[in-house]
Amino acid sequence: MNNFYAENINHIKNLSKEEFEALFEFTQVLNSPNQQESLIENAIDVVINVINAERGLFVKYDESTNNFSIISARKISNESITDLNQFSSGILQKVIREKRPLLYHDVMGDPNLSQFESVQIHRIKSVIGVPIIRDRKVWGVIVADSTLDRREFTEENLIFLNFFSNLVALALDRIIKLEELEKENRILINKLQSTEEIPEMIGNSPVMRNLAQLIHKVALTDATVLITGESGTGKEIAAKAIHQLSRRKEKPFLAQFCGSIPDSLLESELFGYKKGAFTGANSDKQGLLEAADGGTFFLDEIADISSALQAKLLRVLENMEIIRLGDTKVKRIDVRIIAATNKDLHALSKDGNFREDLFYRLNVFPIKMPPLRERREDIPLLASHFVKKLAQKEIPIDSSAAKKLEGYYWPGNIRQLINVIQRAVIICDSNKIYADHIILEDSKDLIDFKGTLGEFEVLLLKKRLEEFNGNRTLTAKSLDVSVRWIQLKLKELNEQ
Repeated sequence: MNNFYAENINHIKNLSKEEFEALFEFTQVLNSPNQQESLIENAIDVVINVINAERGLFVKYDESTNNFSIISARKISNESITDLNQFSSGILQKVIREKRPLLYHDVMGDPNLSQFESVQIHRIKSVIGVPIIRDRKVWGVIVADSTLDRREFTEENLIFLNFFSNLVALALDRIIKLEELEKENRILINKLQSTEEIPEMIGNSPVMRNLAQLIHKVALTDATVLITGESGTGKEIAAKAIHQLSRRKEKPFLAQFCGSIPDSLLESELFGYKKGAFTGANSDKQGLLEAADGGTFFLDEIADISSALQAKLLRVLENMEIIRLGDTKVKRIDVRIIAATNKDLHALSKDGNFREDLFYRLNVFPIKMPPLRERREDIPLLASHFVKKLAQKEIPIDSSAAKKLEGYYWPGNIRQLINVIQRAVIICDSNKIYADHIILEDSKDLIDFKGTLGEFEVLLLKKRLEEFNGNRTLTAKSLDVSVRWIQLKLKELNEQ
């Protein structure tokens, strides 16, 4: 049997009922999900209450620097103390050196202790100190003191605190190991996210790896996501990936395209309607937002919805409430909203063409889908994937065809690449896809052009503007020029 316990077994039997109850209650902490700080605060409160101390201190000891740092320090009034200088470092050092509980009834009368400045300033009379031992080293120290003549700082208190400190050490050991495991787990998850493929998303380029990390991180939350990017970059695929990697993956993923749909029809699709709400409403109909309860709802081309619908959608995001058309009853829903657009929603909100408050509600976590021209190294991989998917077999792509694919500017992005590959698979009459099988939209006019450089410049500019539906910002990005350059060119052509 441990010598300490054997020598003090009679004292242990004489511990007070209050002390035994405190020990029992603290054993329950061993099975609770405490963090270090909350465990230690509880420990200090127990010490102060059981031995009727005026102040309690729990410090962590750094052996390499021989320094102490406060984890928790409190007064009997539950007021926190933040200044370590209010306690005697000399007494702390004495507990560290002797590695055993220490009790002093007359600190001011002890020449070895009264010399300490903090003892004199605060007129400390009684002190009790207990080391917290972890891995045979002093991890920290519990100190309780009083300015009164505390005769109830007894030997029984010392035995109680020794047992108590052992329980604290056990609890700390468990919590610290759990925290270390959680930290290692977070590191492993982060490493996994940097390599794990996103469902249905293909690419090893740096921009795609960064995109994958963002999707993995936001999928673990319920944050609203705004996905931006040019048409055909795979915004819906990204939205589905966020859903599939989230805790909502077993619940519905529903989507609604918002472009070029009459306002009344879109509203009834989103919110549903009550029987008799309008001509033809012969029965109640559940809206898509309600049907997606518990899951994820994807709003594609969010920039195209009317101001009236914007107001209703804002209510959904703020309160998670909907009202069916023709109804007065409010329904609560639990839906994660993911929105997407190929337009500059921030600019639209500044111009008054989109509600600014709704923009900020949607833009909690923005994700930008990269255009295909910014990830050219992924094109051969994508092309091979689509060949296999469309041809239902492996068909090698010749280097000349791959080079032709990589050299194109892809205004239609992934969607356009799929079309080009589908045509190549159809017309391919050999066991390999060659450059001749790759037919690129509008490329022949540019390749066979016989005019001057200035005329070529104009032709290219007009074709890009046509590809991007007159959007000068996207056109400028595709040509790697400024919007100002395009404006000047159009002014020269009298087409501004």
